Amino acid sequence: MTARILTCQVTVVEDMTPDVFRVRLEGRAEAMAHAPGQYLELKLDDDTWVPFSIANAHTGDGTLELHIQHWPERENSARLRKLMQVAHHLTVHLPGGDCVLDPESRRPLLLLAAGTGFSQMKAIVEASLHEWPERPIDLWWAARERRDLYLENLPREWAGGYDNVHFHLVTEREPELPVDGVRVIPHRGRIDQALAATLDDVSGHDVYLSGSPGMVYACVDVLASLGLSPSRVFSDVFAYAPRSPLVPVVGSLKQGSVQ
Repeated sequence: MTARILTCQVTVVEDMTPDVFRVRLEGRAEAMAHAPGQYLELKLDDDTWVPFSIANAHTGDGTLELHIQHWPERENSARLRKLMQVAHHLTVHLPGGDCVLDPESRRPLLLLAAGTGFSQMKAIVEASLHEWPERPIDLWWAARERRDLYLENLPREWAGGYDNVHFHLVTEREPELPVDGVRVIPHRGRIDQALAATLDDVSGHDVYLSGSPGMVYACVDVLASLGLSPSRVFSDVFAYAPRSPLVPVVGSLKQGSVQ
């Protein structure tokens, strides 16, 4: 799919939490086409383009959704938030990224996200449920506190509506309220620790990860000991923060190496 630069209309800017806001853009349907899991780059000025995962699967209606973390202390974040408050149109470059849902695979999906990394997984889940509604999906979403899971009701709805979807909610702090729900499983601690304590074998899965390089590689190291196939693991981190080997040989992992 050829990348292009276009101008989109800003139709929605809304806060989902004090730290995360949602933006919806509209443009020509054919120009907004993208694969589930891809991202766009938003123009701040002639020299600054900021990447964001596209948070919805392509449906042909010409709309895009972004979930944006606001960091007041970071210059680009503050500029972006101010721009969103006044802009009626934005210039974007899309699509980008190779961490996309494989249209040929029917393997169970293991989706791992931290923070607004959920936006990329949201697009992948939407596309998968549309194309192959019976495909097994295990979605893990990690945050420091439960309030940071800014769209928690949506994966709860997926888990409640599909027997093949499980939502794993991971928080570092104990939730103030009990976590319940159909096929909703709570975990406390870091996501890599929760994976190690919960999973037995991922050799038959397609694995997608979205988060910081530290989070992604910590999870990869855990999954390597559980049969992770290097050809069936996908993340944008592999492009902008590569390491070698991508998936370590199990025997090379030393106790305590996961950070």
